[in-house]
Amino acid sequence: MNEIDQNGHAPVVTKWGRIEIDFESDKDYGNPIQEAALQVVFTSPFGSIYNVMGFWDGGRQWRVRFCPEEEGEWSYATFFSDAENAGLHNREGRFICGPSQTSSEFDVHGPIALAANRRHFVYADEKPFFYMADTAWNGCLRATRDEWRYYLSERVRQGFNTVQWVATQWRAAPDGDIEGNLAFYGVEKIAINPAFFQRLDDWVEMTFQAGLVNAPVMLWALGGRNHPEKSPGVSLSEDQMILLAEYMVARWACYPVVWILGGDGNYDGENAERWQRVGSAVFGKGPHAPVAMHSSGRRFPTDEFRSENWLDVVGYQSGHGDSDETLQWIVTGPPSEDWKKTPRQFYINMEPSYENHVAYHSKRPHDAASVRRAMYWSLLNAPTAGVTYGGHGVWGWDDGSGPPVDHSNSGTPLPWHDALLMDGAEQVRHLVDAFDSIRWWTLRPAPELLGAQPGEEDVHKHILISKSVANDLVVAYTPQGEAVVVKMAGLAPHLRGIWYNPRDGDVEAAEVCEVNGRRVYEAPGDGDWLLVLA
Repeated sequence: MNEIDQNGHAPVVTKWGRIEIDFESDKDYGNPIQEAALQVVFTSPFGSIYNVMGFWDGGRQWRVRFCPEEEGEWSYATFFSDAENAGLHNREGRFICGPSQTSSEFDVHGPIALAANRRHFVYADEKPFFYMADTAWNGCLRATRDEWRYYLSERVRQGFNTVQWVATQWRAAPDGDIEGNLAFYGVEKIAINPAFFQRLDDWVEMTFQAGLVNAPVMLWALGGRNHPEKSPGVSLSEDQMILLAEYMVARWACYPVVWILGGDGNYDGENAERWQRVGSAVFGKGPHAPVAMHSSGRRFPTDEFRSENWLDVVGYQSGHGDSDETLQWIVTGPPSEDWKKTPRQFYINMEPSYENHVAYHSKRPHDAASVRRAMYWSLLNAPTAGVTYGGHGVWGWDDGSGPPVDHSNSGTPLPWHDALLMDGAEQVRHLVDAFDSIRWWTLRPAPELLGAQPGEEDVHKHILISKSVANDLVVAYTPQGEAVVVKMAGLAPHLRGIWYNPRDGDVEAAEVCEVNGRRVYEAPGDGDWLLVLA
């Protein structure tokens, strides 16, 4: 993070880098988040205006952070709610933004955003971004610095590019972070704890330096059994939720980020209205990084948010059940149909079944095959954009001595450092490699291509198939090694098949038998397979 002191002495900041400007207040405020507000207006070399919130960082210290996207000389001016405070109001300065100097994806391509067609994420330069997230809800709260570095290095090796984590105390971390800090105190009028966020700043920076997108849950929305008052999306009034969320935006908007405004909530029907108001207040004022709502199990509130322009992503949760009804919901339920509606509402499965989590119905832990099936299905039941993985033991940052806090029915997990290396997590690399090798962002579900659907008899065998808009790419997933029968009418005649093994990453040419305009691709063996015709 490049810093500018309040006398205006400025280093050269790189394009899409991060700059921090410090200010010292002339006076103290009893509860700054309730009593005062700092806005900083940045003007680009070409005259574009960016209105950025500053934040209180303890004592008389205030800061603003910004990510410039144009090279040249920038200027800024401050506006403070207490105009008599000369340390914060009407301060001006300049800095120079130069070209990027590293080869990281973010320095080369910029932060991520929603594509213009609202089908997937892109970098600032419109390069497609495949969302491959890990679930580490308690990671930033409970990990030591060395543990977090190790975690990041392993997840990068395994192919992840995003981490979903919780940014306050919540039902599974009621005591806050590992040092006992809470993000805020109070309910009717919250008070921010800068020490909590100062510690998190380092974890956010480490995640960024590792090349991963931060996806913080700002307001956990499910109270749970034992500590409902600890989840801010449950206990706080709308005005306090807005203040807390805006504080996080002020601290971390300078990073590549996906904001998860609400976590694990019921946003159906009338429940949506509260979140519509909060989301509009926090993100409805101007451009922002992608914003998501993470829903509770098998809820799909796309209609409630379809006209909410501030919301970019509905993060649905297929959840941790394993009944036939649950599986059918993924392959033929709302996630497989809603993408056809207008106006478009982009969505991603942000919580498939967690590996080694006890399934709701069979009461057996989800194995790697169950997790892979949910992930691959979630990539092909709608326009392909990405998916999330979760490992039981990692999300709660557990030591293996018992179930995660307030999740007694989920089963005792492995210690987090062992759970980090479970088979399903290691196999994410094969998923990423397979989709990185094709133009995944062009894929659309195409069930009409199938000449036979074994899933009609047994949902565990349900094949999902997609094709590109140009008809020159086909991708199919068969979860139990059933043959894939493809109707070739309308498809490019030159297509050749390749089988990807989701378990070990092996690739082999696909043998084909053609009968009456249909091609039959027999899977090379038992288990799940991904077929690519290109």
